[in-house]
Amino acid sequence: MNKITKIVAVAALLLGGGLFLNAASAQQKTIAIGTGGTGGVYYPLGGGLANVISKYMGIQATAEVTGGSVDNLKLIHADKSEVAFSMADAAADALKGEGKFSGNKVDLRTLMVLYPNRMHVVTIEGTGIEKMTDLKGKRVSTGSPGSATEVMAFRLIEAAGLDKDKDMKRERLGAAESVNAIKDRKIDVFFWVGGIPTSAVTDLAATPGVKLKLVDHAEYVDKMNQKYGNLYSKGTIKAGSYPGQTTDNANADVWNILVTDSKMSDKMAYDLVKLIFDHKPELVAVHREANSFVLETQKQANSPVPFHPGAIKYFKEKGLSF
Repeated sequence: MNKITKIVAVAALLLGGGLFLNAASAQQKTIAIGTGGTGGVYYPLGGGLANVISKYMGIQATAEVTGGSVDNLKLIHADKSEVAFSMADAAADALKGEGKFSGNKVDLRTLMVLYPNRMHVVTIEGTGIEKMTDLKGKRVSTGSPGSATEVMAFRLIEAAGLDKDKDMKRERLGAAESVNAIKDRKIDVFFWVGGIPTSAVTDLAATPGVKLKLVDHAEYVDKMNQKYGNLYSKGTIKAGSYPGQTTDNANADVWNILVTDSKMSDKMAYDLVKLIFDHKPELVAVHREANSFVLETQKQANSPVPFHPGAIKYFKEKGLSF
């Protein structure tokens, strides 16, 4: 083989190797997004996010139905999901290895702060429930197992001076299941933490012959924060948020965050956050809570989980200081 032949052979090898690498990098990677139950807000928003990722990043993304925040964080820990929706309080427990994550710290990173989750304490006329203390002796659903609804419901019940095990007959149902149970008069009240509007609650409020009632509970926020840290705030579910809701509901809020783990590359984290802000209108079309995806709240909401370096790079480019 002469010198020129050798050069051509080496060039062909390098070109072939380059083509192979390009083909390999072009192969679709899958991203699983942990969301929640079909009656909540995480699932439709997660589906919208999966569509945007698949459409613009060339990555096959899927929104997984789960029990909610706690399940999602455990899936992250087990490397079964790359991205997950979570309430800030559940994520704080996971990061510290406390509560439902006792002895199992999850090395989480925040991609972005999403929107405030609003605690709903939902009942209907005829149950005799007007205030939190009226839950004593009632049939109560505190949320599905593996949900952050359950975590926050337990904390609110405790702050109201009630015992979740002794003072009520407790069920563990998701939003859609709770609505069916209250329609069938199998429970009297249920807890749900979600965005506005939550489709399952809308369904209940629109049911003929049913009058929705949301129980005020903002007065217990300070006591919750005293024990669990500054995770909760007093909020309002405005009158008209649901069919037939004629008065404001004084409630407790907690922020939702989009999380991953520390193993995600800086580039992937940057690209995901940029994608969400670049294509926000498509997510708003899926659910109006995406209107809350704004730069200002990334610092103001004070996520208890450190931001991913890739996310920080994006926010710094947009003028935020970290």
